[in-house]
Amino acid sequence: MKTRQSGITLLGFLFILIIFGFFAFMAMKLVPAYAEYMGVVKTLKEVAAEPGVVNKPLDQIKRDMSFKGDFQYVDSSTLNNARIRILTGNGTPQLSIQYERDIPFIYNIDFLLHFEKTVPMNAQSTGG
Repeated sequence: MKTRQSGITLLGFLFILIIFGFFAFMAMKLVPAYAEYMGVVKTLKEVAAEPGVVNKPLDQIKRDMSFKGDFQYVDSSTLNNARIRILTGNGTPQLSIQYERDIPFIYNIDFLLHFEKTVPMNAQSTGG
């Protein structure tokens, strides 16, 4: 009686392992940048929600974001190199941030990630 074997060969297993390893290595490089972006977004929302933020100068807003970003594990160079603007086009003022991350991958291959987020600012003034 002949039995038919089933399964994967060693060569097939190595091929699948290499592909899995490639994508795992890619994820290890990219996930920290996206986790930092989540911290930047949380910091941006916290600063924009503060009462009286529309009356603050942009330099003070940047300092507040840098201070609050430390609690979100946001690298200070990220906020220093970011383009932070106040947009006043359509009624309610909005706080906007744009920055890029260049992540080295393999040899001369890099990932260039562009992040951009805009949130509405709290238009209420501080009571006092």
